Amino acid sequence: MNEKESDNGVSPPIPELLAPAGNFDKLVTAIHYGADAVYLGGKAFGLRARAGNFNDEQMGKAVDYAHARSVKVYVTINIFAHNRDLLGLDDYLLDLRRLGVDGVIISDPGILQRAREIVPELNIHLSTQANVTNHGAAAFWAGQGVKRLNLARELSLKEIREIRQRVGCELEVFVHGALCISYSGRCMLSNYMTKRDANQGNCAHPCRYSYALIEEKRPGEYYPVEEDERGTYIFNAKDLCLLEMLPELVASGVDSLKIEGRMKSIFYVGGVVRVYRAALDYLRSLPPSAWKDPAAIKMPEIFMEEIVKTGTRGTTENFIRQQPGSTEMLYNTSRAVQPAEPVAVVLLTGTRPLVEVRNVLETGEKIEYMAAGVDLLPVTILAMHTEKGEVITRANPGNRVYLTTAPILAAAQENGILRREKPGSL
Repeated sequence: MNEKESDNGVSPPIPELLAPAGNFDKLVTAIHYGADAVYLGGKAFGLRARAGNFNDEQMGKAVDYAHARSVKVYVTINIFAHNRDLLGLDDYLLDLRRLGVDGVIISDPGILQRAREIVPELNIHLSTQANVTNHGAAAFWAGQGVKRLNLARELSLKEIREIRQRVGCELEVFVHGALCISYSGRCMLSNYMTKRDANQGNCAHPCRYSYALIEEKRPGEYYPVEEDERGTYIFNAKDLCLLEMLPELVASGVDSLKIEGRMKSIFYVGGVVRVYRAALDYLRSLPPSAWKDPAAIKMPEIFMEEIVKTGTRGTTENFIRQQPGSTEMLYNTSRAVQPAEPVAVVLLTGTRPLVEVRNVLETGEKIEYMAAGVDLLPVTILAMHTEKGEVITRANPGNRVYLTTAPILAAAQENGILRREKPGSL
């Protein structure tokens, strides 16, 4: 995207918004709410083995769906491979080229070298697992034919700027989502505790467990280090959220802003993508003069208000301004209270939209349609009908029903999400 110039300043290009797609439904939701690109995994070679993931046929369908909407698809091949893991790699790379994916995300040097030999046409993106924390490492990987570097989450804005000044390849940074207690995801805790290797895509997320202190000669005797009666979550970092830093990140010249969450719900994916899309569009609308001092640009409060409703562990800016401290951890629970929850996804539009119910829904309830941007359309459910025309007063998850609402929900779009406020959450 070209820069806009005036006598008062220059508007920087708006980066790509890159969203997680753990399965096809999440891919559709991310695209509906404004992702420029999605990243997903196949049935092997990725770090989210327990996400839905895509077989060959599903991946072809995903690529076709995304490309028809001018959205790019990147595929994760980011495990740390053992010898056995290289079996089938060549065929897999050739399949990805045949399917027309836009890039592969790699962390292992051996896999990277093989990709360059087998499918030199495919763009290579370096995974955050490779831990690029300095401009020397960035230059090294760029010299290996990497088109894009996903920088380590442990960098400050100053360090990101310095890397941008030193290397010409594309730079990608995580702006939202879960944080590992490790250097950009290189964790062995799951392996030691559960025999599930995080670096092979099978993390059990022990950083979210509740812990207590015990002395080895006093089995069963717990020491009082807990924050409350539920114990303590000593590894449980709050979720990354760089909404307030977007002006400075955009001005720094990064090329892509990445959202974590291939194992999260469509409500989370849609809600987060929706807000970051609106935030980037807001920045795009600013006059060139505003960019003379990016640090002075203030994001509208509605963006953060909406992010909170998607459900997180609280939010932290991690290393972007300064070294994080104890306040960046969530010590008394595995996650924060979620103020809102999804109730349905729109399947067919019209004055009485057909929806698929995701949580129990009853007539008389007040719900909200999550429109593009951060607009909300509040409605009351007057009636529900099954596809056979039967009147019901209660719909259960999985049911497909026609909604009659006041006001009429004619503006709802296919794949849009309906939500409601959770009682007592606000």
